[in-house]
Amino acid sequence: MFFKQLPTRDASLSYLFGCAGLGKAVAVDVVAGDEDWFVEQARQAGARITHVIDSHVHADHLSGGRSLARRVDAPYCLHEAAREFVHFDFEALHDQQILDVGNVSVRVLHTPGHTPDSMCLLVTDKRRGDAPWFVLTGDTLFVGAVGRPDLAGREREMAGSLYDSLHERLLKLPAELEIYPGHQAGSACGAGLSGKPASTLAFEKRFNPLLGLAREAFVEQLCAEIPPRPADMERIVLANVSP
Repeated sequence: MFFKQLPTRDASLSYLFGCAGLGKAVAVDVVAGDEDWFVEQARQAGARITHVIDSHVHADHLSGGRSLARRVDAPYCLHEAAREFVHFDFEALHDQQILDVGNVSVRVLHTPGHTPDSMCLLVTDKRRGDAPWFVLTGDTLFVGAVGRPDLAGREREMAGSLYDSLHERLLKLPAELEIYPGHQAGSACGAGLSGKPASTLAFEKRFNPLLGLAREAFVEQLCAEIPPRPADMERIVLANVSP
């Protein structure tokens, strides 16, 4: 298995990973303008990009997902919940769906809260064993923080959904799992993000200040610490959901 993380604009983190042996790869959270990097990295790995996935519809940057998908002739994928507000065709992923990428498997976990369509990707290298190796957490769980809940305009409701997603989905996974988020320090997608681009569930359970709170306290604190909205958010979201 190969795995590459790309620190890019707006404190975003993008990913390319897959099976070099069978020549298949997945691109996740591609930022517009980075398409050449993904094409070149896949070429170097001897792999074809078979899926291009956005962990949710982004509000802080223009997605390069559709552009890359057209370029490499792969499906562009979002969670099926995005059908409610995305105005073009995409490959809809559903909760617990498994994508086979050669000797790598990717399980889709629907984790609403930051946005209604947010999802995480649980990745297993089947040549190493049946246990998952890492999880791409998008904007659901950051290193030292969690995603902001207000972008859908229903912050208390979404904060409650985020609490449930964290505690019923992510925090029940094996503690040794590595986590790779969609942003790091400097992003407007949450408050208090670390500059460290990776962590483990065990470390976050112990040191992430929001994860030890009861549900109501979590909602109160998260709604009290909402940062300013991303610059030019309305234009960015419109571009990311329009044909």
